[in-house]
Amino acid sequence: QVQLVESGGGSVQVGESLEVSCRFSGNTYTIITMAWFRQAPAAEREFVSGITWSTGNTAYADAVKGRFTISRDVVLNNLRLHMNNLKPGDTAVYYCAASSRSYDYTDQGHYDYWGQGTQVTVSS
Repeated sequence: QVQLVESGGGSVQVGESLEVSCRFSGNTYTIITMAWFRQAPAAEREFVSGITWSTGNTAYADAVKGRFTISRDVVLNNLRLHMNNLKPGDTAVYYCAASSRSYDYTDQGHYDYWGQGTQVTVSS
C-alpha cells in the first residue's frame, strides 16, 4: 500500500503562482508513474500533469502547458506541481495519484493510489 497526502492549496488572484505538494509513504518502491489530476465544481476529474518516476519524463495537459511544472524528489518521496499565471479556470480540487502498473499518464483507471485532494481557488 501507498499513502498520499497533498498540501499547499489555497486562494490566489489571477496571474499569481502557487505550489502544491504530495508526500507519499508505504511501499514506495512499487511506484512507476505519478500524476496530478483536478476536479472543478460540476465537472469530471481531468488529467493535469504526469511524471515517470524513474526517468523524470513529464507530460502536461494542453490547458496548463507552459504555465505548470511537475517535479519529483526521489529521496524525500515528494511530488510537486508549481503553477504560474493562474487563471479562474484552474480553480479545482487537485489530486495526487500514483501507479504501480502503468506508464500511461492520462488514464485515471491506471492509478492505484489517490490522495484526499487540496483546494486551489483563483479569483479575478
